[in-house]
Amino acid sequence: MSRETELTGLSATELAARIRTGDVTATDAVEAHLERIDSLDGEINAFVTVCEDEALEAAAEADRALEDGADVGPLHGVPLALKDLGSVKEGVRHTYGSALFADHVADRTSAIVERLEDAGAIVIGKTNTPELGHKGTTDNELIGATASPIDTDLNAGGSSGGSAAALAAGMTPIATGSDAGGSLRIPAAACGVYGFKPTFGLIPDDGRPSAFGRELQHTTKGPMTRTVEDAALLLSLMDGPHPDDPNSVPVDIDYRDAVERPIDDYRIAYSPDLDAFPIDDDVRAVVDDAVTAFADAGATVDTVPLDHGYSMAELSEAAMPAYTTSVLESATVIEEAHGVDFLERSDEVSDSLLAMLHVGEEYGPEDVARSGIVRTGVYDAVQDLFADYDLLVAPTLSRADLGLYEDLEAEAWDWPLTWPFNWTGHPVASAPAGLTDRGHPVGLQLVGRRFADDEILAASAALERERPWNHLYE
Repeated sequence: MSRETELTGLSATELAARIRTGDVTATDAVEAHLERIDSLDGEINAFVTVCEDEALEAAAEADRALEDGADVGPLHGVPLALKDLGSVKEGVRHTYGSALFADHVADRTSAIVERLEDAGAIVIGKTNTPELGHKGTTDNELIGATASPIDTDLNAGGSSGGSAAALAAGMTPIATGSDAGGSLRIPAAACGVYGFKPTFGLIPDDGRPSAFGRELQHTTKGPMTRTVEDAALLLSLMDGPHPDDPNSVPVDIDYRDAVERPIDDYRIAYSPDLDAFPIDDDVRAVVDDAVTAFADAGATVDTVPLDHGYSMAELSEAAMPAYTTSVLESATVIEEAHGVDFLERSDEVSDSLLAMLHVGEEYGPEDVARSGIVRTGVYDAVQDLFADYDLLVAPTLSRADLGLYEDLEAEAWDWPLTWPFNWTGHPVASAPAGLTDRGHPVGLQLVGRRFADDEILAASAALERERPWNHLYE
């Protein structure tokens, strides 16, 4: 095993421990991951920007700090990839996944990036995302499509596809993502990694110029990792109220201890299709098998209906105004902030984003109001289920064969089982469930009570112990 492969195969927790003991330097760690990017990213296309010089300089400073005996944080010297949407770092290119912003450089650093850097993480680059993060696949007019490292004929999923692909390929041990309809969980499933959408309000978002753009379609940032332990560590560093976020909440959750917690007293509800989604047989087979791991860990598992009472058509009809209006809102905020009109410069904008913006323009307040009624019905159904169960588990995606350049229509709501939980605000993780017979990765969603994010981590860690998934990265 080469030094590069050895270091890039470590979790963030393991790598940080070895750096602190002096077995590995921060420079070793950063150089190994830069080499990995150089050797693999030509095919995978995970990074929009690589911060080679800045990362090496930061690594040298980190090594000097250890030599001087300084107190260091839990991520000291660990490379970190940032989604090129929302996770801004001052002085580094920030494109929103758009060719219109190919030369835009951020003039500030977002709160979560500050927190991770304060813990010692070293930003190694910015990862690819569809334009404004508007869809569940990663492809744009700026650098093109991002492939899943497990099967490069498949798309990495979106919108945090670059982060998920970079993790699965060993180009970074930790990454940030964000989720407005599944953007953490869809690519986690497509790339065989772990993505966590926290309860709305736990992770602060100090985005400007609008601080109120996340409520209509609950949008939150969150961690993407290869291990549950690393996700718990990142959550412990990222969460906590921030004065610039009117939605942030002061809730104290012990994420890290949850990883070792037994689940033999858990009652887990399994919904194979959330009562409405058309699940491919090969996906259903993998998820059915994966769910037995919770029983193996001592939990009680029941297959149950969700009982929300809506058809797929009714759910999709309600999803359209809320989601497309939120995308239109994002474009409007960017226009106000930067003076860039996406519709006026349509020849430089992706067709799928243009189509979604035009759809969003067709809806008015009354359409959004009606969608809120269905949204409330789904929320009530989930809350009723949690009166009897600790967790709800379901597939992340209905299919596992999304091609690298496959572009789904704005109306294609039936393939990700993710967006209902952006309606409800519940915490959800997507964990690797296994591979289909064709070698395609399948994800399993774990949904918890609001502000019971630690219970998801406990169950996820039990799943990882019973069905380890690190072989996906070999």
